Amino acid sequence: MRPIKVLIVDDSAFVRQTYSALLDHQPDIDVIGTASDPYIAVQKIQKERPDVITLDIEMPRMDGLTFLKKIMTQAPMPVIVISNQTVEGADVAMKALEAGAVDIMAKPNLSDENNINESRIRLADKIRSAYHSKNPSTKVATPSTSPKVVEHTPGQRENISFPSNALIAIGASTGGTEAIKTFLESLPDRMPPILIVQHMPEKFTAGFAKRLDQLCKLTVKEAVNNEPALPNTVYIAPGNHHMAIQNQNGRSVIKVFSGDLVNRHRPSVNVLFQSVAETKGKHAIGIIMTGMGDDGATGMLAMSQQGAFTIAQDEASCVVFGMPQKAILLNGVSRVLPLSDIPKEVCERLHSPV
Repeated sequence: MRPIKVLIVDDSAFVRQTYSALLDHQPDIDVIGTASDPYIAVQKIQKERPDVITLDIEMPRMDGLTFLKKIMTQAPMPVIVISNQTVEGADVAMKALEAGAVDIMAKPNLSDENNINESRIRLADKIRSAYHSKNPSTKVATPSTSPKVVEHTPGQRENISFPSNALIAIGASTGGTEAIKTFLESLPDRMPPILIVQHMPEKFTAGFAKRLDQLCKLTVKEAVNNEPALPNTVYIAPGNHHMAIQNQNGRSVIKVFSGDLVNRHRPSVNVLFQSVAETKGKHAIGIIMTGMGDDGATGMLAMSQQGAFTIAQDEASCVVFGMPQKAILLNGVSRVLPLSDIPKEVCERLHSPV
């Protein structure tokens, strides 16, 4: 197979050179060109026909978000948005995902050797994942200038019962932000604790959690180390940190910690799923959603072997079928369902006798 053709769009010559160098020894990736602004990028796109574009958000002449929307309406292709690790950068990155970007990545810290090595892994993996994703939609999402704000009022919660020791664990990667949003928006306001690992950079997960909290009936927050896992609350693993669940003095406590990449990721779905298997066993529900690679597969198998009910998103509704497929091939999945059917299955399962 021919290498994946990549176009790097960034106004910094140093960054363009660095990204090219990071990808230089990847046999399946070929940087076919670079561009310092969107206007030059258009010429390169027409001439070189890249498979994937990496796009800086902050650029002269035309900002990256505006350029992304033009790409999605005129010549849709996989775009990875690269943004600064700031609150403003994270907010723009979330808008980029809504506008059609297939993935986001934080600009690497090029002064740290360990960070450079991890950035090489992440950048190459994201390019491969973007290449294997389904064609982007030509429909540009409407900017979220006035999101539906949901008030969390415990006194008005729906009369739904579930086991007090139940817990739901979810893992996702490429395409997962929209899949998770769709899933959570369909849930009632009374649910067991929900722990989510979405492969996303540090500082971006806080914005993701805030956005979901505005849209969902459940409370959504970025997880904090040593906090209890409470009902009616969704916990998002912070970017660049693993998340696990432990039993501590008779209650379920969330652990957030640093560490090596696991399955080439931090946070890793496997870290969460393995802890849920050990801590919750048959009282847990595990869900693996769209994403490239095999993160979460062995963890889901461990959950299944401990009696948990496990669900994989089906191929038709995935942006990338890699993670669910790996879990299915390991025989760690109880049911394979389209994304639209997963919320109903989860709610029904919570009422089933164990």
